Amino acid sequence: MTNATQPNTAVVVHGAGDLRVEELPAPTPRPNEAVVTVAFGGICGSDLHYWRSGAVGESILREPMVLGHEVVGTISAAASDGSGPAVGTTVAVHPATTGTALGRYPADRPNLAPGTTYLGSAALLPHTQGGFARHTALPTRMLRPLPAGLSLRDAALAEPAAVALHGVHRAGDVIGKRALVVGAGPIGALAVAALRLAGAAEIVAVDLQELPLRIAREVGADRTIHAADVDAIDAVEADVVIESSGNHHGLSSAVRGAARGGSVVMVGLLPTGPQPALVSLAITKELDLRGSFRFVDEITEVLAALADGSLAVGPVATHEFSVDDALDAFATAADSSASGKVLLRF
Repeated sequence: MTNATQPNTAVVVHGAGDLRVEELPAPTPRPNEAVVTVAFGGICGSDLHYWRSGAVGESILREPMVLGHEVVGTISAAASDGSGPAVGTTVAVHPATTGTALGRYPADRPNLAPGTTYLGSAALLPHTQGGFARHTALPTRMLRPLPAGLSLRDAALAEPAAVALHGVHRAGDVIGKRALVVGAGPIGALAVAALRLAGAAEIVAVDLQELPLRIAREVGADRTIHAADVDAIDAVEADVVIESSGNHHGLSSAVRGAARGGSVVMVGLLPTGPQPALVSLAITKELDLRGSFRFVDEITEVLAALADGSLAVGPVATHEFSVDDALDAFATAADSSASGKVLLRF
């Protein structure tokens, strides 16, 4: 059972610029839910958007919401229906609930199902509360037991690494190919590590800041380029480009840095509405432009690769804060020149 002496400290956003550390009631799990005592939570770009602007794209904050979807922890109360892991099991969390709304999508890509919800998302009302709480009740289908020997701290990047690996999978077979990663923040750095895992022969990373470029080199980039060096980017001629900057300048760099006949996978989520793009160059280069949204179940592959050491992500997490200092943690995470992935410790 959960430790009643431990306050259920949580990170709750109430509106743009209004982030609070609050004490919540102990969770009351449904029969198919286990209570997870959270150990670590990673601050994602979407969490920062809810804090700074009260919205992520079309998902607009309309009520207080617990943030967070990148969480790992330990089962402190097993599900009463007998499903899922036993008490004491360490787990990572797959934060999606596949939607059942009308709309067509490939059966093998449930991440595209209409109406799918994600922990810590304001897409629907009531909002889907997130996992940045010391104790949280979660459906057992979301829980992935950690492989033997993998610590909670080392597993803390499993969810964003799954996003990165899904982007690499969207590129197809990358064995022996030259890859370019545009935007070397946490997702971009994890894409570098995922490309190395998947067998890319050469990996080049691009960013505006020195810290993310250094991290990219530490996790597997063969070389790095400053984003202002347009000629160097043009000269890469990559077979595969992972665009993870989430802005139209990065997408332009991706198109320019791709070889003729290459593929550009758009992992970074650009702002809603029309965006300028080098469409004519993409046409004349005959590029494949592919979207990449969250992930299917790559988190299982990621956990196995973290456990056996074939996926090296350690340098990506640059800071760790107590949940009590969440406001400082969010301010640090918002400065990409000074931080990679920032973790909350519960």
